[in-house]
Amino acid sequence: MPAIIFHWIISMILLLPGNYLNVQGSDLKVTGLRTEYAENPLGIDIRKPRLSWRIMSDARNVVQSAYHIRVARNESDLTANRNLVWDSGRVAASESIHLAYAGPELQSGQRVYWQVRVWDGAGKASDWSVPAWWEMGLLSATDWKASWIEADLPEDTSKSNPAPMLRRKFTLSGAIQSARAYVTSHGLYEMHLNGRRVGEDFFTPGWTSYNKRLQYQTYDVTGLLQRGENAVGVMLGDGWYRGNLGFSNQRNTYGNKLALLLQIQITYADGRSETIGSDAGWKASTGPILMSDIYDGENYDARIEKPGWMLASYSDADWAGLKVVNHSKEKLIAPAGPPVRRIEEVKAVKLIKLRPGRP
Repeated sequence: MPAIIFHWIISMILLLPGNYLNVQGSDLKVTGLRTEYAENPLGIDIRKPRLSWRIMSDARNVVQSAYHIRVARNESDLTANRNLVWDSGRVAASESIHLAYAGPELQSGQRVYWQVRVWDGAGKASDWSVPAWWEMGLLSATDWKASWIEADLPEDTSKSNPAPMLRRKFTLSGAIQSARAYVTSHGLYEMHLNGRRVGEDFFTPGWTSYNKRLQYQTYDVTGLLQRGENAVGVMLGDGWYRGNLGFSNQRNTYGNKLALLLQIQITYADGRSETIGSDAGWKASTGPILMSDIYDGENYDARIEKPGWMLASYSDADWAGLKVVNHSKEKLIAPAGPPVRRIEEVKAVKLIKLRPGRP
């Protein structure tokens, strides 16, 4: 038989339904595990998170006929199939997106691990997927032990003001096993711990209808803290909350004072826990950002920087105090969409030096 005819026959057989020349299921894999559209999300508030995955195979016409999900409190229990939080059992279904968790109610800050296996149309099972996880955020207003605070600084709220800088020094008494920071603000915030920026997100907490919903972010800050003295520093900006919004100099749309709500939950290696939060013990000042606005940009005067203000060694003796205010915590929600992040840096084409003394 001529080679060309042989290859044509083989190719026609491969196109037959079921692709019977391939052993279905022998290379079947489950990958791309997602919880609420995200890979290993931190700080979600959906109480019955929806789980999704993809199936992969080199065989043709492979379809999912059933799935099996299991969830545990830690990865070792999960892979050993013991002490499971939830076991779906084998479920005959082709769906692989938005399968809701149906186990016991999850608690604030709880992390669970999960994996899935599937069966193909011929009834052959895949191996268990690589484990994934999700972690809950703060699910109730009563979980917030921190207080809303506002800088006690003179301001003219009819126009843009220098960006408030808020800081606090604190001491940790042992080795740290894990730490989470839960943060939101009236206006925009940028947070630092011991001089290092927290997270990769920008324009946090994002723009929502602030009188109805206010997002908060959750960060894993375990690697940014240390035994002994630490310092947290947060800079606030007008943003959409009180900045110029629109084209008619419309300011103070949602309020005229910037505020911070921040809670760091620390678990020590010996099992103890401690909460560091925004309270009356913080200090406030202003610095080189003289104005910041979504539409009008930013004025920055490097001559009045405060070097080291985010470090524990910095002296804030001449800084102002803060006021504890009674803003609602009932409307706080976890982020409802993807964050804004730095994707590309555009370098300057040319540096133009102005004449000396010119602003």
